[in-house]
Amino acid sequence: MTLANYYWCFPEAVPTRICDEIVKYGKSLQNQMGTTGDYGDPKKLNNKQIKDLKKKRDSSVVWMDDRWIYKEIHPYIQQANQNAGWNFQWDFSESCQFTKYNKGQYYDWNSDSWNQTYNKPNDSNSNGKIRKLSVTVSLSEGKKDYTGGELEFDYRNLDPDKPRKPVKCKEILPKGSLVVFPSNVWHRVCPVKKGSRYSLVIWNLGWPFK
Repeated sequence: MTLANYYWCFPEAVPTRICDEIVKYGKSLQNQMGTTGDYGDPKKLNNKQIKDLKKKRDSSVVWMDDRWIYKEIHPYIQQANQNAGWNFQWDFSESCQFTKYNKGQYYDWNSDSWNQTYNKPNDSNSNGKIRKLSVTVSLSEGKKDYTGGELEFDYRNLDPDKPRKPVKCKEILPKGSLVVFPSNVWHRVCPVKKGSRYSLVIWNLGWPFK
């Protein structure tokens, strides 16, 4: 899918007070190892699986499902969807993922969507749907609270005959900045070199494209 805009950013959009509240709330909850779609419950992984997983992703996460967080973020998703010209139909947000990256931690190249719909017969909100729009909120001050940890995009379907060069999303560095992008766009978080990087990720679902 070739797009006119591969992401849409709102610099310093979320108030510092809200960012700090999310971080405080996230730290108060029990975290777990961040996984990928190839792995299930992190508590059930053996040592080899954990080692393999950390070649792809190394971070800790907390899951949140609080209305006040969605209320703060949803207007930006709607606006980005319109401003970027995507105009995707979507109607449900999955649980928010509060993520912490310490020194040396990262998340290598990945896409948030896949080629099958959710098969969750007991969940009418997600059954038969796909991830369409992803959002990442920066809860830390880039270059001050941490160095490294850059969010990068890879437009893999754009000019496939040319060498790929990652695109750094510099707009998201200031605390409170928010970036929205189609869930099939490849992206990564580079290793953190110093400090801790906090972020909030939300995946937003809709019916398959027709």
